[in-house]
Amino acid sequence: MFDINCDMGEIKDLVDNNTYADLMEYVTSINLACGGHAGDDKIMGEMIQIAKEKHVKIGAHPSYPDRENFGRLELNIGPEELFESITSQIQKLIDIAKKEDVKIDHVKPHGALYNIAANNNNLAELIGKSVQKIDPKLAIMCLAGSPMVSILQKSGMNVISEAFADRAYDADGSLRNRGLDGALITDPVHASNQAKLIAKNQKVIAFDGSEVFIQAETICVHSDTPNALEISKAVSLEINSLN
Repeated sequence: MFDINCDMGEIKDLVDNNTYADLMEYVTSINLACGGHAGDDKIMGEMIQIAKEKHVKIGAHPSYPDRENFGRLELNIGPEELFESITSQIQKLIDIAKKEDVKIDHVKPHGALYNIAANNNNLAELIGKSVQKIDPKLAIMCLAGSPMVSILQKSGMNVISEAFADRAYDADGSLRNRGLDGALITDPVHASNQAKLIAKNQKVIAFDGSEVFIQAETICVHSDTPNALEISKAVSLEINSLN
């Protein structure tokens, strides 16, 4: 079964208006913000309860400890401090999940932490060591085809290679910078077509029109992308037709 994942627990309004709950009808895994860039104990607890009811796998979504910039900028922080921050973020979610008798399935870095670690061996290793300290069996979700995949696999970690339905790619296989035109895919048809191409043909059409090989096990749809619910419905329909 091809997995569809979604980053959640970042925006309180999306908890209150049931957007997250509605999205869980169309995804199989969620990644919960655990205090670094967004989220708090109450939101984590509520989201875990909903995911448990809907039988959706739960992952931790740690980031640079930078709520002001939503974890989307590289933070000038020492490796020891960053290691402790990532570890404490993941452990916090695990502790809250235990109260609901729920196990955390995986870890997916957020924002700048995710993008930089994809091509930075030292940061990839730091994240891997943090997860190993907590639970070596936890899988780490990272950008499909990136050096981070091989770095973590060499250290014995369980890796989940991830692609994106609602983000444009550049020709080198990296995600197009959010600050550039066309970085976000907001059309449900475009997003679902991209998801189908990745899942069925292991490729994506980059922003410049070139084909990029992508071997992924999960596809992400973001909960804060415009038309997120419509995108998740369309992607789910396409993926389920292949499963």
